Amino acid sequence: MEERFAEPQTIVQAETPEPAAASSEDASLKAVLEAIVYITDEPLSLQQIASALGRPLDKVKRLLDELSAEYARPEHGLSVREIAGGYKMSTKPEHHEAVRAFVKNLTPPLKLSLAALETLAVIAYKQPVTAPEIMEIRGVQGAGVLKTLLDRKLIAEAGRKKVVGQPILYKTTKEFLVQFGLKDLSELPTLKEFEELGRMELVEETPAAGARQQAAAAGDNPPAPLPEDA
Repeated sequence: MEERFAEPQTIVQAETPEPAAASSEDASLKAVLEAIVYITDEPLSLQQIASALGRPLDKVKRLLDELSAEYARPEHGLSVREIAGGYKMSTKPEHHEAVRAFVKNLTPPLKLSLAALETLAVIAYKQPVTAPEIMEIRGVQGAGVLKTLLDRKLIAEAGRKKVVGQPILYKTTKEFLVQFGLKDLSELPTLKEFEELGRMELVEETPAAGARQQAAAAGDNPPAPLPEDA
């Protein structure tokens, strides 16, 4: 009887697939985006970042969203979020007090007088607004305060009002949004909360100023006018 032997079978071991090239590219691009957002002082728009890197807008948006989600985890003290129409890395609100206390021991904090903060609030909520209109609301002259706010780039000229004399109109700036951590003007808080936001600190408070602040805390109405600007 003829014996038949089965031919030996060749066992082919499945190869472990290599990581997709796209994943490696995404990881590399995400690292670049993280570095870019970290080193820039001004918020960068999605269009600016994608154009500078020569990458698709949708891919950059997706990776920035992933970065934002990663930094949102509680083990991170920083966040990546949209502020003033662009992306910026900043400390998380829950750590602001600790960071503020630390920074105070290093450099003098940015300060605004109560008169300047009141004027800034009027401009923020009534913009564009003229100096006479600001004076009418506050009840005092404020040319010096306007110059301070202009020098600190918190406000800017916004053309002239088409009335007799054509007074200059004023509006808040991108720097204003950055300082107060706002994405845009739609995120403006109530007038009562406005005084407590950002890195601004009230200085040289008079007894009258303290009394007005306590009265303002009882409601959302703006503080009563100062007798004079400091």
